[in-house]
Amino acid sequence: MVQVDIDLAKCTGCSHCKDVCPVNVFDLVVRDLVPDVIDDATVGAKFQFRGEKSLAVNGPECIVCEACLFSCEGECILITDDENHVHFSVYE
Repeated sequence: MVQVDIDLAKCTGCSHCKDVCPVNVFDLVVRDLVPDVIDDATVGAKFQFRGEKSLAVNGPECIVCEACLFSCEGECILITDDENHVHFSVYE
């Protein structure tokens, strides 16, 4: 089974992952509903944090197309595929 993980400290709430995902893995939730998240200062130096965070609510539905990995400005998504290969975000 595919596993999609998000480093919430790096998630800027940009919604790019949700916009590009063909199988609706991601959903945005109001930041206040995600407890104890401290934004990563390194990411904050480059991008603005918004009022939401992305959650992989349908992670097992992921088809590992990697569209989210290239559109994630916070480089916070990590996908582990069925063969245990790990795919990391690299913002283009």
